[in-house]
Amino acid sequence: MRTAREQGKGEVTTTDARCHPADDRQKSLTQTMGLATPALNRAAQRGHPTEDEKLLAAPKPEEPAFLHTDPWRVLRITSEFVEGFDALAGLERAVTLFGSARVGADDPMYQTAMTVARMLGEAGFAIITGGGPGIMEAANRGAREAGARSVGLNIELPFEQAINPFVDLTVEFRYFFVRKTMLVKYAQAFVIFPGGFGTMDELFESLTLIQTGKVKNFPIILFGTDYWQGLLDWLEGTMLARANICPEDLDLLLITDSPEEVRDLIVRSIEDESWRTQQEEGARRKTRQVMGLSAEAAAASESGL
Repeated sequence: MRTAREQGKGEVTTTDARCHPADDRQKSLTQTMGLATPALNRAAQRGHPTEDEKLLAAPKPEEPAFLHTDPWRVLRITSEFVEGFDALAGLERAVTLFGSARVGADDPMYQTAMTVARMLGEAGFAIITGGGPGIMEAANRGAREAGARSVGLNIELPFEQAINPFVDLTVEFRYFFVRKTMLVKYAQAFVIFPGGFGTMDELFESLTLIQTGKVKNFPIILFGTDYWQGLLDWLEGTMLARANICPEDLDLLLITDSPEEVRDLIVRSIEDESWRTQQEEGARRKTRQVMGLSAEAAAASESGL
């Protein structure tokens, strides 16, 4: 295990961009076995915009959207939060795994994600994913093999996304920000496998939450040194070099190629809360200094005073 700062600069490894049609690759079991259950695909089937699209669309001058649609939309958003809280409240310990939906079952990273999820399940953790194919399917499959709770949080998309067949508890969402709240709130750690824009979104949002003190004692583990090295080089060589982050911010990222180490790091964070909290506090302290906040003012801000 290394932090991103310890990893330092290395040779950038070029890999297949995976910008192929699904038919050109070995498909996941969700696709090949016909086991998936379509979910929240009404908009996709009818060619209608999703709820997220409608929410984020700019109102037209002739359509005062706030007066006629947004107040009702707030009720729908509230109902999604209530449904998610109600469905997931019973999870005691859980880890959220992210990664590409484009990975086929014959990909070595699919098998590795299964192994990581199985080990975490055997260690007493429920496994949470986005519920789709690829790495998500592999993680839910590993949880199933371990007899652990296998959770899938699905999202309405303009194209149809199906729940993979290894999910035991499904919660469906129309709004990304509600779903993202659930992915963080009920997890004790994130394991980030190679992925695309969605994976990056979750990665950097979680880093921001830790850096600003919204989430504490929350390991973020990048799996696959070859894949992530280019990003780490850019963070150090560009973002850090231009003082847009501090060296302590890089300590928020852990990187490994070992499934056993993933399990051990997360278990350690549960058994010794001060371990990660002390590393995280370094990044928060630097953030306070940059923002000109005293420790007392920052503590009052974090406590809601």
